[in-house]
Amino acid sequence: RLVDSGGALVQPGGSLRLSCAAAGSLFSLYDMGWYRQAPGKQRELVASITTRGTTNYVDSIQGRFTISRDNIKNTVYLQMNSLEPEDTAVYYCNAVLPGTRNSYWGQGTQVTVSS
Repeated sequence: RLVDSGGALVQPGGSLRLSCAAAGSLFSLYDMGWYRQAPGKQRELVASITTRGTTNYVDSIQGRFTISRDNIKNTVYLQMNSLEPEDTAVYYCNAVLPGTRNSYWGQGTQVTVSS
């Protein structure tokens, strides 16, 4: 089970840190990702981090967002800086067991960037 948190209303240029806490003891075996879905748009992958810590980002957030994981706390984070109105979306955490179709989703957390 994944629990997303940290979403809020923030002004342009502000920062937020999203958290995704995972239940169970197998967190370190999963590749983790953050997706977002804006109104009227498809869900898109924003950032991912593998079990070994390799990260990837979509071009639109490159240099502004940082994904990280803490395998002791069973938590993955998304640090978001220099937020823009275009970043407004519901953000979802995802866990995938490599080599399988086992995929799990958090419930989503709303991020709204507006003045």
